[in-house]
Amino acid sequence: MSTVNETLHPNNFPKLHNAAWPGVVGKGGEDNDPPIELDTLLDLTAAAEVDGRKFDGVDLFLFDPHVSIDASDAELENLAERVRSRNLVIGSVVAPVWPPTGGGSAAGGPEEVELFLTQVRKACEIGKKLRELAIRPYGVIRIDSSTGPADWAKDPEANQSRIADTFKAAADIAEEYDERLAAEGEICWGGMHSWRHMVDLLERVGRPERLGFQADMAHTLLYLMGYNAPEDALLPEDFDWNDTAKKQEALKKLTHALRPWTIDFHVAQNDGTVHGTGTHDKTGRHCLPDAPGGKLDIATDAGFWLRDEHGDVLKTTRHICWDGCMFPNSVMHQSETWNSILAAMLSVQDAHGWQE
Repeated sequence: MSTVNETLHPNNFPKLHNAAWPGVVGKGGEDNDPPIELDTLLDLTAAAEVDGRKFDGVDLFLFDPHVSIDASDAELENLAERVRSRNLVIGSVVAPVWPPTGGGSAAGGPEEVELFLTQVRKACEIGKKLRELAIRPYGVIRIDSSTGPADWAKDPEANQSRIADTFKAAADIAEEYDERLAAEGEICWGGMHSWRHMVDLLERVGRPERLGFQADMAHTLLYLMGYNAPEDALLPEDFDWNDTAKKQEALKKLTHALRPWTIDFHVAQNDGTVHGTGTHDKTGRHCLPDAPGGKLDIATDAGFWLRDEHGDVLKTTRHICWDGCMFPNSVMHQSETWNSILAAMLSVQDAHGWQE
């Protein structure tokens, strides 16, 4: 029986979650690793332990083979029991809004937008049912524009307007279910591919009570670099990553703009490059916490998102989640991988958390 070392880790919020979608995203197809079953990831998550502390929960992708977007009540009850039996809870869930997963472009025509909104509605329905099953005490429904930067750039103003209209309709759906949506800022999604465009989109929607921002430390690092939007770069192309002061200055500007909208947070590491496998377009490369080329000081840099301008701890997000997409299966099956990730998560909670 493990004992929690409260002297080393006095905080118990925000709760610490692991993402299950790295077992699916970028997996399958020719020359790629096969998907990893949800139960395997739940076991790996539940087994991780550092100083007597363990993960509190998981965030999920609502798509086969993990959780069907069309899951029946019985299937959701079974899911809840499988998660609960491992002393975990469910937090945020990802709506499968992309064409390959049954969705459509938020900037597309009426039929595509209807497919997008249908997936949002189904995700909100599942989110509500999981709350009613007392397995999901917090969390959001994650979405994005489901359109690439190249397509968006063909008519930026018209496409940004269409995405905003689609997101407004999605926010209306979320209100029906008392859910909140979080748009993940990622360079591979048009209209969200730079920090300036992301802020513009959130302001156009103007529904902060229903639509906010999901900040991933790896993806937002690419915002600093201006990848896919050089005009919005906050760091020069030849930036010396040893210049910590300049990196922190850029993070301050970035988070000043996006932190007021942030309602969901991913702890992650990035080496300043992009990567894509399977059907996933190139985006910020997720690395292990202690990766030699990692550009982020995870515990320190997370504070720009989790503390306000005065340095006071924000309590906007009740949980934080590790996101490490597109790691090889050989890495994901090692218990040491999840212990090192949990240690990184604890370092963030220790530095910017609180006790309840």
